[in-house]
Amino acid sequence: MKEVKLHKILIFGNSGSGKSTLAKQLSGDEGIAHLDLDTLAWQPTEPPQRKSLEQSQREIDAFLGRNGGWVIEGCYADLLAFVADAADEMIFLDLPVENCIANARRRLWEPHKYPSKAAQDANLDMLIDWIAAYSTREDEFSRTAHEALFLRFHGRKQRYP
Repeated sequence: MKEVKLHKILIFGNSGSGKSTLAKQLSGDEGIAHLDLDTLAWQPTEPPQRKSLEQSQREIDAFLGRNGGWVIEGCYADLLAFVADAADEMIFLDLPVENCIANARRRLWEPHKYPSKAAQDANLDMLIDWIAAYSTREDEFSRTAHEALFLRFHGRKQRYP
């Protein structure tokens, strides 16, 4: 009998680029686990604060230990770097900022991030400003950090558009 290889895919890009949508589709199509890094990168505080990299890495390692195949998505180049060597495919959703902003305006309620659609919508102006700064920021969420992660990866990789 032929052994079925489970895919291990990383997806990243700006907020609003379609990471979650693509990851959910691939997870369902491939029958692999899906991890949205937003679910483990932040402490449940107001205002939100990032967890330590060590704590996030432990949670990522636990996810990898439970799953033979997976798709992991997010905009966190620092967290994605922890699993890049384990991935066999990388997808960089490098959409124009204008497209990401339009997608953010159409975004359905994300109950794993916000207690209500109204709370999500109250954050929209801040999110749009953050999306717009993608090419000029110099942090782990920036286009520069994503480009560097993409260039370092030696497996199968795709960049859209």
